[in-house]
Amino acid sequence: MDRAEKREFVAEMHETFKGSGSVVVARYAGLTVAQMNDLRSKMRAQGATVKVAKNRLAKIALQGTDAEGIANLFQGQTLVCYAPDPIAAPKVANDYARTNDKLVILGGAMGTTALDAEGVKALATLPSLDELRGKLLGMIQTPAQRIASVVAAPAAQLARVFAAYAKKDEAA
Repeated sequence: MDRAEKREFVAEMHETFKGSGSVVVARYAGLTVAQMNDLRSKMRAQGATVKVAKNRLAKIALQGTDAEGIANLFQGQTLVCYAPDPIAAPKVANDYARTNDKLVILGGAMGTTALDAEGVKALATLPSLDELRGKLLGMIQTPAQRIASVVAAPAAQLARVFAAYAKKDEAA
């Protein structure tokens, strides 16, 4: 990498750290290329991204961002997972780390809060933004459905009574 590429990489990572809902730092020593591609595709499916970053450049990119407190995690072979949704990257990284012991979560950040490995795992257990929206929408719709069924019930009972009288008159 020449100096211009390094500057471009640092600027891109700086903007990434500023705009991400959460950042996860993990050690990936021992992962094969196929395993790394599998992790990347799983992240991409959830709207997250994985980057292998040079530690020195990542530390420079962290300066002046909310996630500056995680600079000490960049030691050894590290990768960075990030997404606009605060839950997506931790969830995929945690799920992948459970099935593959070569990916070790070191920690991360959500906003100004630096997280250790347990904090990232706790964040991964929370429902995603889409799941929360679905639950909220369900809670909003449920009372409306109940009101509609209560209002419609007397009319349905009247219709059954009229139908019973009609059948009685036909039989007679």
